[in-house]
Amino acid sequence: MLDPDVRRVLDGTSIAHLATALPDGSPHTVPLWIGTHDNRIVFLTGPGSRKARNLRRDPRMALSIAPVDNPFEPVVVRGRVVEWLDGDAAWAIIDQLSTKYTGAPYPRDDERVVAVIEPERQTVGVG
Repeated sequence: MLDPDVRRVLDGTSIAHLATALPDGSPHTVPLWIGTHDNRIVFLTGPGSRKARNLRRDPRMALSIAPVDNPFEPVVVRGRVVEWLDGDAAWAIIDQLSTKYTGAPYPRDDERVVAVIEPERQTVGVG
């Protein structure tokens, strides 16, 4: 279940930073668009991207978000990728994210997938 304060930030236009583990165990972080779908967290990526490869090998991840309306009350989420969506189901979410951030659907130039995250720990503010 998403905390209502976390959902509010995820449904806004703040950029999230995703942390995953590289094969040697060292951290890998990238900024990305983030959103919600049902009671889970979603983001888009290329199916062969570094983050996708990391998460398919080890689904544990963390997100850090500084909300645009209050960057001094950060949101941190730890969890696991529990599902990968592709095809029409993915494109519906991808277009929703793209429209939220850019005002337009996502271009169909490259293949994209959606990672679905089950949050395990959610923190709002410094904790």
